[in-house]
Amino acid sequence: MSILVDEKSRVVVQGITGKEGTFHTKQMLDYGTKVVAGVTPGKGGQKVEAVPVYNTVRQAVQNEDANVACIFVPPPFAADAIVDAASSGIKIIICITEGIPVLDMVKVSSFLKDKNCVLIGPNCPGIISPGKTKIGIMPGFIHSQGPMAVISRSGTLTYEVVDQLERVGLGQSTCIGIGGDPIVGTTFIDHLKRFKDDPDTEGVVLIGEIGGSAEEEAAKYIQEEFNKPVIAFIAGQTAPPGRRMGHAGAIISGGQGKAEDKIKALQDAGITVALNLGVLGQTALGVMR
Repeated sequence: MSILVDEKSRVVVQGITGKEGTFHTKQMLDYGTKVVAGVTPGKGGQKVEAVPVYNTVRQAVQNEDANVACIFVPPPFAADAIVDAASSGIKIIICITEGIPVLDMVKVSSFLKDKNCVLIGPNCPGIISPGKTKIGIMPGFIHSQGPMAVISRSGTLTYEVVDQLERVGLGQSTCIGIGGDPIVGTTFIDHLKRFKDDPDTEGVVLIGEIGGSAEEEAAKYIQEEFNKPVIAFIAGQTAPPGRRMGHAGAIISGGQGKAEDKIKALQDAGITVALNLGVLGQTALGVMR
């Protein structure tokens, strides 16, 4: 079983005719993902990798029964692309775009409050359920099916963690990159709730980083309601206050968001924290035995 997406998901790629959209559409198709449509305003009627291109998401939904959107639209227009997808009835929206203005995402968050859809991202690598579908930019070949879920604020760290899990024989049920921006569509807790009810997920690896309070909130939820093993790693343990480290949301500000505070909160909740990323795979194996 997988959460949110599977082999039946029908994907529309917004921004399909751009360089990134075209490249990753091919990668998704090669993996077996059902990419049924693309959208680029003004380029309707074209085809990319034999995928029909429409001018609007609504046309893709009506003509191709698309129910998942993957967004590669440039930052100035990405917020409008999210709104377009949600307004057209798309239930799962995965926004890969990095650099969307924070004020744009404030408006998007407000718009989505009463919409029956899930936004993953922005500034994320997407989601993959190994052997079923991959939507976004994760390298499919490094994944295999198994009992471990991965939820991460960092794309590149996700790949490193998956490689380590593979080396110790732990495949994955679903891997999700929630994004590294200050405002994202879903949190650790949103997905932990889904993995809690997923019979094929036996444990979770949670990859956090400095900035914000998402990890502390997740620790509280895990302690109170989550009954499966969790292994965590926090990136940015040596980051100086006031300096952004990689992601827009990865910054210690006002005395909040420090790695040591997150690690303490996780450990106090009974969660195993790998202080060294290089031993996370072995740590996970030890916990899952």
